[in-house]
Amino acid sequence: MGISKTTTYWVIALVILIAKPACGAQHVVGGSQGWDQSTDYDTWAKSQTFKVGDTLVFKYTTGLHSVVELGSESEYNKCDISNAANSFNGGNNVVKLDKVGTKYYACGTSGHCSSGMKLKVNVVAANSSPSSSSSSSSPSSSSTSTPSSSSSSSASRAFTLVNKFSYSASLVALVLLLSFSF
Repeated sequence: MGISKTTTYWVIALVILIAKPACGAQHVVGGSQGWDQSTDYDTWAKSQTFKVGDTLVFKYTTGLHSVVELGSESEYNKCDISNAANSFNGGNNVVKLDKVGTKYYACGTSGHCSSGMKLKVNVVAANSSPSSSSSSSSPSSSSTSTPSSSSSSSASRAFTLVNKFSYSASLVALVLLLSFSF
């Protein structure tokens, strides 16, 4: 006699709940408005907690807007897109936040960045709580922050590996459970 279908469904639901945090959050930039000129991105970003492993989704009208990843705060402040670290123009771009630090994005269409279509994202370690993200949201330019940011990155990588392991272990448990129940 196998495991009941009800038990199987409960276990599947539990596995999904356990695995979901390991995947990271998805942030649609600008919320329901998407990546457009009418959104206040400073306010939107302050209402979010961006963690390592999360993704940014830029949804916009192709040909009207684009996304340019900037390499520095200076480029962000000046809307200098001439040295873009990365650029996208597909209308539905997904960017994975893979390390702790500050990321800068702007629209590549002439005049849009200077009218406010730019985004500054402070990425915190995956195991940070929202309250701790506000304390680490402004990076220090002093050389003394290098060791802590380096150990913070190592901790993030370790946590990401643990999350990937947890997700894999959950999937294995699900497969084993399903194989015994049918």
